[in-house]
Amino acid sequence: MKIELKQDARYAMLVPTSMGTRITPEDGQPVHTSTTFNMQATSAETNVASVSSFLGLPVKVLTAFVKGSPLARFIKDNLAGRHMDYEAKEVDPGGPWGYRHQINVADSGYGVRGPRVYNDRAGEVGRTLSADDFDLERIFGREGVQIIHISGLVGALSPETGKFCLELAKTAKKHGTKISFDLNYRASFWKNREKELGDIFTEIAGLSDILVGNEEDFQLCLGIKGPEAGGKDIASKIDNFKEMIGQAKKEYPNASVFANTLREVVDTNTHKWGAIMSAGDDWHVIEPRQITVKDRIGGGDGFVGGLLYAILKGWETEKWVQFGWANGALVTSLLTDYSQPINEDQIWAIWEGKARVKR
Repeated sequence: MKIELKQDARYAMLVPTSMGTRITPEDGQPVHTSTTFNMQATSAETNVASVSSFLGLPVKVLTAFVKGSPLARFIKDNLAGRHMDYEAKEVDPGGPWGYRHQINVADSGYGVRGPRVYNDRAGEVGRTLSADDFDLERIFGREGVQIIHISGLVGALSPETGKFCLELAKTAKKHGTKISFDLNYRASFWKNREKELGDIFTEIAGLSDILVGNEEDFQLCLGIKGPEAGGKDIASKIDNFKEMIGQAKKEYPNASVFANTLREVVDTNTHKWGAIMSAGDDWHVIEPRQITVKDRIGGGDGFVGGLLYAILKGWETEKWVQFGWANGALVTSLLTDYSQPINEDQIWAIWEGKARVKR
């Protein structure tokens, strides 16, 4: 199958996001024992878009910045370094107890010690995002976008961001932009908001062309029964995943692509990594293959980013899931939680299992 994309669009991809910083101890050490940390700019949505921007496709970011913040400047410089355009409202910080950029403190884990992530989202400036902050008719109508990627993380940040994401999806649909929606369920975001968020997610999913999520996402965001999350021997559950996606296809007929990663954790640095995708009437399954993991954070976003890049390039469907799988594997080998490939060949070499030195 082929997804028809707008040919006169200025941007290949657009992502709405709440940017923040990620702080990680060196050498895979725990947070509480460390004195030296690396800091990077981060968000799940820009993680998805990075493979496209590094490989030369035009990407735009919609976000919010804390006015005058040195962290905002750090993030802006990072986005520029990733070759991304950005459009953002500047929000007055309102003093030391006002708005700020989220802080993600991540223990990457090592061996038998699993990763632990601590999120500080108090006063998060991204929670203020609203459709009123942007000229959506200009962005989608006059500039043009081929694919918008929306994450459930942004949709669930606040009542305002849920409405924002829904308005983006409606405007994108009106102007012929394809919609990718990664459900990205987070229990702490959904607590006491199940009806509100369930209604918004259902409506966005109904407008979407590409739906992505793991087994937990489909069940808890959309109420679609699937296999139990996690566990060993994930390959034995592939028929259950197919059944879950089959049910999703019936309930959301507008979507033509459904994708799901398959991950079995042997230990922190050894995973079995696979994927399953339904594109039209075709199924593509990558049985879990062993990969060595430097830092798992961002691998799922890397899969989605590779999948969307392959769609934007107009490749045959089998390559969509292969490139997604390999780009996700690339991200797990990096200290950043986003992909920075030198070229397409680097990613294809991962798919082909070619890890020999190249001179």
